[in-house]
Amino acid sequence: MTAPRPRVSRQAARLLADTPAIAEAHFRAEAEPYDARTRPDGYLNLGTAENRLLWDLLEDRLAALEPLNEATARYAPLHGTDVLRERVAGLLSATCRTPLDPQDLVVISGATGALDAIASVLCDPGEAIVVPAPYYGAFDTDLGGRSGARILPAPLSAADGFRLTAAAVDRALVEARSRGITVRAVALSSPSNPIGEVHPPEVLAALLRVVREHDVDLVSDEIYAHAVFGEQAFTSAADPAVNPDWAERTHVVWGFAKDFGLPGLKAGVLHTRDPRVREAARAMAYFAPVSTATQQTLAGLLADPEWVASFLAAGRRRLGASYEHLVTLLDAHGIPYAPAAAGFSVWLDLGRWLPGRGFEAERLLWRELFENARVSILPGGAFRSPEPGWFRLCHTVEAPLVAEAVRRIAAHLDTASPSPSPVPSSSNGSRP
Repeated sequence: MTAPRPRVSRQAARLLADTPAIAEAHFRAEAEPYDARTRPDGYLNLGTAENRLLWDLLEDRLAALEPLNEATARYAPLHGTDVLRERVAGLLSATCRTPLDPQDLVVISGATGALDAIASVLCDPGEAIVVPAPYYGAFDTDLGGRSGARILPAPLSAADGFRLTAAAVDRALVEARSRGITVRAVALSSPSNPIGEVHPPEVLAALLRVVREHDVDLVSDEIYAHAVFGEQAFTSAADPAVNPDWAERTHVVWGFAKDFGLPGLKAGVLHTRDPRVREAARAMAYFAPVSTATQQTLAGLLADPEWVASFLAAGRRRLGASYEHLVTLLDAHGIPYAPAAAGFSVWLDLGRWLPGRGFEAERLLWRELFENARVSILPGGAFRSPEPGWFRLCHTVEAPLVAEAVRRIAAHLDTASPSPSPVPSSSNGSRP
């Protein structure tokens, strides 16, 4: 008797197997949120990278936009309306310091959709993409889930704060070649997630030289491009100052989820100058278009460049203040971290409090913090951290919630037994 056929395809089974436990934690925390008066024992969700500091800046602007009409109920170009692509090109041209052609933009359902599209266009199943690690945990699914691409981490050094280096990427590319693996691209988040590093232009230039030497494409996820609050200015991988020779092989992803605090609208953008890649990505957008109504809303949001500039500047100020509030609390409790200059999160070093060694101990501490302290932060293993003990904490929620979460974390750590071999940290609370 033959075994019954599986109810789903192997592809579907693989996607189901990749569903992370951290997603479950997010929805549990959102279902029972902390409230000082009505639910003091509720969860504090500092594991999700949503900027909840901006709605008061957006609400009146969105309410004043043109209402939906018959045209917004119709089909539009599945890779993005002309007006939205033109306005996004205007915004990103200033960011990239080079004129972008709206025809080179593909609007698609979220940055996830853009990453899925570019990986599917560049890679056949089994071919590889090298990604500096630690990296945004969903890259595994976004880049490899449907394309079948292999994700190869290029480990960065904890001693250097996990800062991006071209040498680490070069080593990973050389090792992959020695193992007979075909690598089609290098992908990175810029600014980095989870570290919050704004990559210096000289580092990006060195990385592009390595990418060119190995004859692979570069995918730069720049969804936090306008979320920089530190002294280092953002440099896009598409900036001619760092990328004079590899522009057609460089593909930039951006979206409205982070810089504009609108993750629920699911609007991402892929910029590519390679006409073959562009046409293939447009074909991919057929399966993940952004609604005509959403595109009208976003085009209206970008219609006034002065408002956009003022909004983004206010957002950066609020991010900086939120970050300073968090690290002041961490310093007061003696919790070490890697300093950040962009993004919504801080990379905590809780290695000395692990209840054992290795990533199993890290996962146990994560579970303890979630179940006992009822705080959701994410373990470093979810970001392919080269070593255990690191956690990502997102601080872009109301300041009292951040304070309560840090208080609970510190209280839990005070009851934990330190690891037998704690890693020394610098005197200001951050690992050198």
